[in-house]
Amino acid sequence: MTTISSAGTVPGAGSGILDRAHTIAKPGFNRWLVPPAALCIHLCIGMAYGFSVFWLPLSRAVGLTASKACATPSLWTELFASNCDWRVASLGGIFMLFFVVLGVSAAIWGGWLERAGPRKAGVVAACCWSGGLLVGAFGVYVHQLWLMWLGAGVIGGIGLGLGYISPVSTLIKWFPDRRGMATGMAIMGFGGGAMIGAPLANILINHFKTATDVGVWQTFVVMAVIYFVFMMIGAFAYRVTPAGWQPDGWTPPSENKSMISSHNVHLDNAHKTPQFWLIWWVLCLNVSAGIGVIGMASPMLQEIFAGKLIGLPDLKFNALSIEQKAMIAGIAAGFAGLLSLFNIGGRFCWASVSDYIGRKNTYYTFFILGIVLYALEPTFANTGSKALFVLGFCIILSMYGGGFSTVPAYLADMFGTQFVGAIHGRILTAWSAAGIIGPVVVNYIREFQLAAGVPRDRLYDTTMYILCAMLIAGMICNYLVKPVDPKWHMSADEVAKLQAGKNATAAPTGSYGIGKGGLDVQAALFWLFVGIPLAWGVWKTIQSALRIL
Repeated sequence: MTTISSAGTVPGAGSGILDRAHTIAKPGFNRWLVPPAALCIHLCIGMAYGFSVFWLPLSRAVGLTASKACATPSLWTELFASNCDWRVASLGGIFMLFFVVLGVSAAIWGGWLERAGPRKAGVVAACCWSGGLLVGAFGVYVHQLWLMWLGAGVIGGIGLGLGYISPVSTLIKWFPDRRGMATGMAIMGFGGGAMIGAPLANILINHFKTATDVGVWQTFVVMAVIYFVFMMIGAFAYRVTPAGWQPDGWTPPSENKSMISSHNVHLDNAHKTPQFWLIWWVLCLNVSAGIGVIGMASPMLQEIFAGKLIGLPDLKFNALSIEQKAMIAGIAAGFAGLLSLFNIGGRFCWASVSDYIGRKNTYYTFFILGIVLYALEPTFANTGSKALFVLGFCIILSMYGGGFSTVPAYLADMFGTQFVGAIHGRILTAWSAAGIIGPVVVNYIREFQLAAGVPRDRLYDTTMYILCAMLIAGMICNYLVKPVDPKWHMSADEVAKLQAGKNATAAPTGSYGIGKGGLDVQAALFWLFVGIPLAWGVWKTIQSALRIL
């Protein structure tokens, strides 16, 4: 049983079903129903990580058995040509658009989300993500790459941004006692979306493909419908806390000891503080290092270990036959799958750990441990220690995922909970920047090393040391984070006025079972609903990862 510490609220007469006031929790609501609602949305939009499964089929959509190159191969030609195939590099532009548009849309509409509430934002996200897939499907059907970019990349990217931040503020307010764990549960779903979506897409492509069609546009349509249903279920399951609610018996931690502020900073002022930009760089540098590795994980393992992966230690990459290269490519796919598991697990585990050791100490751990591991990876590679090499990167990727799930709680600690969703949306522009910085650093240094004649098994040594330097810079930024100057704090009257504008009719104070703990039957069934597809995705990924042994 829990209590409302100050006047709670219930929906006012005439509020629309999507309005924030209509989603305020009523007596008897269990707060453990909110995380699976967030997972319904994040497991769908997380398929953005798995979109590479479509690249090879789409690269031969015209040629069918082999790619048909354009007469004048250029991106401009591919955007509008309908009689030649798209290059994988051109299709990869959609992946870049995903994360650039995600950050931009989260920053632009984060303030609107705080006013409109998570349900309306979730519905808009469902319409954009699924609608973008449908536009993309039409682009595949008429073979127009610009429609693919517009639909999946831009419209879908807006859905990603709104869907990603939609549960953050709500979860932090429902779980002030476990901020890290709560956001970790939801953001874990974004990392897990590809584990479900990628194998599902493969199944659907194989089902729909024919002698005259690669089966991608039909797959887009089916997945758009599935995702729309799941995301709408999640959006309508969202509930927000009554104003002033807190868990029964919970005592806010001391600000002096925990760096968790009991004050709020207005969205309009957050970016004026040094803390905002320091945390922006903390996230950007941590993500830049990790995302560069994700993009090159498969070729990195193949080029460094080559014949060692198939029991032929004396064979370098260039000496392998086509069949042998195909074998090690399959093993490298297992490596990528293993990294995705640690990425997902890290989102929940590290965020939960941050509830006990603090957000700042958690990021210190990311940076210090990351520096050590990146510095040791060339040694692991040069000594031929495949197990240590793989283990090192698994830990690194767990911290990459942990960085995403810990930052919302870090922001709530610094700026309070009133605008944390919108502030988080603006911080996500760091992800957009990292999505460019990380791959550019890794890819261009690799190409430079390759042109200079560096052996393939030593191509990544310099890259690892540069990533170490990036993490050192991130650690310095984290060290400089201090509590926000009180001049930026909102007054109690300002907060009360803001909350009164969000809520309609006051509910009587007292104990009504709002936010009650534990998994009752309804909560258990909801968790099962999202847990079964997630477990299936984990199993499929483990099957793939076992091939690396």
